[in-house]
Amino acid sequence: MGKFDGKTTRSPGDSTSDARAVKQVDDHTLTFTVKKGDKVLVTGRIVLSADGKTRTVTTEGTDAAGKKISATAVYDKQ
Repeated sequence: MGKFDGKTTRSPGDSTSDARAVKQVDDHTLTFTVKKGDKVLVTGRIVLSADGKTRTVTTEGTDAAGKKISATAVYDKQ
């Protein structure tokens, strides 16, 4: 739960993180940050295509072992 204003809000119920911040960049783009305490674990970007049929989620961060991670996922509406 939260607003798309870029402010950090608590996220109870997730054992791997405790806060998130989501910011709306434009009509089709959101950026987000996931934190545990004061440490940023993951940052990312969600982009919805102009026709609304494809969503691309790109993330970068650090896993529990301290290893750098990155991923891109593409979702197509059926």
